[in-house]
Amino acid sequence: MAGSTIPHEIQLKMGSARIMLKPAAPGTGIIAGGSMRAVLELSGVKDILTKSLGTSNKTNVARATVLALSQLKNPAEENARRKPAALQTGEVVTSG
Repeated sequence: MAGSTIPHEIQLKMGSARIMLKPAAPGTGIIAGGSMRAVLELSGVKDILTKSLGTSNKTNVARATVLALSQLKNPAEENARRKPAALQTGEVVTSG
């Protein structure tokens, strides 16, 4: 997590449940309803904006929320993973 919110926006579709989780400014609180709010409170997220689209089935929305939270990535680790090995060692890569 990035402070009290998530590091980036994520949209997920699981079955007929579509959800959107979006980072929020500190002090915003959890803007979510029903089962999504319960999952976010238990996971420790304090500031987040959410939207549930598609189904109103609470079980499917909760499962989709858990899956979305598990797919969040740390931006610093993701950038390091994407850089070529030569750039990480400080070597200059030239083409030609």
